[in-house]
Amino acid sequence: MSSMQAEARSAGRQATHSMAFEALARIGFLARGVIYATIGVLAIQVAMHSTQKRTDQKGAMETIDHQPFGHWLLIAVAVGLGGYALWRFVQAIFGQGPEGGGDHSTMGRIIAAASGVAYAGMCALAISILLGSSSQSSSSPHKSAAGVLGWPAGQYLVGAAGIVFICVGLYQGYKGISKKFLEEDKTEKMGPTARRWITVMGVIGHLARMVAFGLIGLFVLRAAIDYAPKKAVGLDGALASLAHQTYGQFLLGVVAAGLIAFGIYSIADARYRRI
Repeated sequence: MSSMQAEARSAGRQATHSMAFEALARIGFLARGVIYATIGVLAIQVAMHSTQKRTDQKGAMETIDHQPFGHWLLIAVAVGLGGYALWRFVQAIFGQGPEGGGDHSTMGRIIAAASGVAYAGMCALAISILLGSSSQSSSSPHKSAAGVLGWPAGQYLVGAAGIVFICVGLYQGYKGISKKFLEEDKTEKMGPTARRWITVMGVIGHLARMVAFGLIGLFVLRAAIDYAPKKAVGLDGALASLAHQTYGQFLLGVVAAGLIAFGIYSIADARYRRI
């Protein structure tokens, strides 16, 4: 490594150890929690037939924007999502954050980078809503799938994306059942009551994310196998599919409650997560 590269890396580490960086990352957990909790509330309303709003990130952000002072709240959410994405990119580059949060392994860095890209995209979506330039078509999963299916080996790429979503879902379930997510928190600073409730919210929330990601993966994989882009759905389509099953409204309500639980857990992580 050249001296210039070493200096740049050192400067980067110093920046991530600043109070401003930590504050930005923690605001990111608050923003993530608000988004998931809002999606959960919208999904419960869908189960009760009291709304037709989208039960995905875009629908959650539009709902926030339409509340009193919602425009300012959405600005804070956009800043937080950007901060969360930046924190995940730091984990991808350095392996760990300033407080030891992260995974040194190659797979851990890849997951951190992918998460950073996803949340950077959510930040961009929030900004587009704030600017009034978001569109229904720009975020359509089946249109994205249709474009990729037209590429050379596109069917395999879409299928691989579906498998990745399923694997992510299974990993979320593993983290929930094993309570592995607690390893990322400052459990030593939690009181018994706080630890008990954060554990409950974390388990339920991760299991709900398992269902959501797993359903998205199954639909995307089905789109690849059948060569039918319209079968690919996002989070809103995955949740809507639950409502059409036997006892669908009950199932959708349970998963929605789980997403709210994950939102609460994420908000608690704003205080306890190792950055």
